[in-house]
Amino acid sequence: MILYSSLPSTFGRKVKIAAAILGLSDRIEIVLTNTADPADIIRVKNPLGKIPALVLDDGQIVFDSPVILEYLDYLAGGGIIVPHDAGRRFRVLTQAALADGIMDAAILQVYETRLRAEGKQDAGWLTLQAEKVERALAAFETAPPEEPRSVADIGLACALGYLDLRFAGAWRETKPKLVAWLDRFAAEIPAFETTRFKG
Repeated sequence: MILYSSLPSTFGRKVKIAAAILGLSDRIEIVLTNTADPADIIRVKNPLGKIPALVLDDGQIVFDSPVILEYLDYLAGGGIIVPHDAGRRFRVLTQAALADGIMDAAILQVYETRLRAEGKQDAGWLTLQAEKVERALAAFETAPPEEPRSVADIGLACALGYLDLRFAGAWRETKPKLVAWLDRFAAEIPAFETTRFKG
């Protein structure tokens, strides 16, 4: 299989960590992409031009990260990172969506500050996205994921890692339970460190 991603992509990191947990890393070749380049092949592989995208052995392409993680879980036998039981499954998937929402809102803040000149940045928009992140973090501080090595675990770890990378880990000052939770995750899942973007 071929995974189209980039080194700093937090959503691509989710896939790499999931593949490691599921014992599938050696079956995936990673091809680096540049979503800002109109000539990059990612626009052929995914009409949205977004990463990650996974080309399966039969040539089918699946995207984005929640679908890829579901597929990898299926490929590994199922019920490993996405529980089969309906009650557990939808709780985990909802938490995974919340973690993805943190990443989405954080990325929108980064784009706003990077792509717009300082005088043209929308302060209200930045505040709106920051508040989304804060509410989601508060929810996780109260009730972190309970299913070990699930898509919720993986997503939250990547979300917190992205906040460390792009926002200097400011979340750590007010979320001690999440700090401890992430420390445990990192200790148990070596792929969290090996996939960390250091640029």
